[in-house]
Amino acid sequence: MPLSPQELLYEGKAKRIYRTADPQVYLCQYKDNATAFNAQKRGSIAGKGEVNCTVSSHVLAYLAQQGIPNHFLAQTGPTEMQVRALHILPLEVVVRNRTAGSLCRRLGLEQGLPIEPPLVEFYYKNDALGDPLVTPDHIRLLQLATPEQVERLGSLALAINHHLQAFWRSCRLELVDFKLEFGLDERGEILLADEISPDTCRLWDLGGSEPRVLDKDLFRFDLGDPVAGYQEVLQRVLQAVGSQSPLSLWEKGQD
Repeated sequence: MPLSPQELLYEGKAKRIYRTADPQVYLCQYKDNATAFNAQKRGSIAGKGEVNCTVSSHVLAYLAQQGIPNHFLAQTGPTEMQVRALHILPLEVVVRNRTAGSLCRRLGLEQGLPIEPPLVEFYYKNDALGDPLVTPDHIRLLQLATPEQVERLGSLALAINHHLQAFWRSCRLELVDFKLEFGLDERGEILLADEISPDTCRLWDLGGSEPRVLDKDLFRFDLGDPVAGYQEVLQRVLQAVGSQSPLSLWEKGQD
């Protein structure tokens, strides 16, 4: 059953999070705003909120079916979904299947080299510090998560990567890298949170002689029309899942 937004709990670069009448359920509204380079570049991508909400709903539902616990409950509108209330850990977990982005800049690597096995990195979610790369020892020093939680985050990230690679292949796209966020539920269990979308995944179409970018890098580096790119990702997802609507975990009795 849809719940109306009540108190605005948090507004970030791409989403607003509201409390609802149910303390265990939040309402997440996606925005068209676009930022890059720690919000140094700002703009808007028409229709981005609807694309990211719908794509994330399908992907999170798919991951739940693969046994990956996450916060998604149901998509309740073009740009909104109901999610479990979680305490978000102040870490971003990045998984890399090919060299790209900051990894190339930091290490002087050529873009597009395969990484086997996949690389898992942790970043401290702190805008004032520019979300720096951190090691497990840094995480322990800052008390951002326990060693057991860090190990669980790493194993979950690799499992998610396995399933996401299969999902994006069904959309005729290669998953180059992506970032994840996680939170703790009322029992202290770690659940996947945030979104899985062209904002958070590097997605390349490898059908031509050169990789074609279909993700936020279109906006970040002015590589093409981000509106068209995001819409193409959405259409490929909808084609891959057919007429199946995003799974409501409430309807399946898994809440």
